[in-house]
Amino acid sequence: MNFEEILAANEEFAKAFKSSDLTGRAAEGLAIVTCMDSRIDPLRVVGMKSGDAKILRNAGARVTEDVLRTLVLATHLLNVSRVLVMPHTDCRMASGTEAQVHEAIQKSSGIDTRSIEIRTVTDQKAALETDVLRIKSFPFLPKAIEVMGAIYDVKSGKLQRII
Repeated sequence: MNFEEILAANEEFAKAFKSSDLTGRAAEGLAIVTCMDSRIDPLRVVGMKSGDAKILRNAGARVTEDVLRTLVLATHLLNVSRVLVMPHTDCRMASGTEAQVHEAIQKSSGIDTRSIEIRTVTDQKAALETDVLRIKSFPFLPKAIEVMGAIYDVKSGKLQRII
């Protein structure tokens, strides 16, 4: 799909657009930190709809400095009181080491990316525990924030609660 096709599809979308009454607040008080993988439809996974939750996506569903910054805004200004950290099965960021991913990029494009941190994980459960702890212990987030870590299975659609 090229950009002209994308704009044409948007014209059709806009004709039936029904979300103009939503605010920027998370109606259900939830933020979901998940991967950029297009197999994940985070709101549908948890039975919610547009406007119910804040969605934060990156490669591997990692709790980065930018995720923490965004959660500060979401918790203090946008009605978020709970966070679900939701990596998934069959994730490229959990299928090799940092060096292996850099090497794969080098082979596919000829670009040396070793100066950036990719944040691969060799143990998804351990990484998830670390990421949940980062949120719970971040000093600018409310002390009462609820955090859960669960791995989404891209084959079954089920969440497995880890923390």
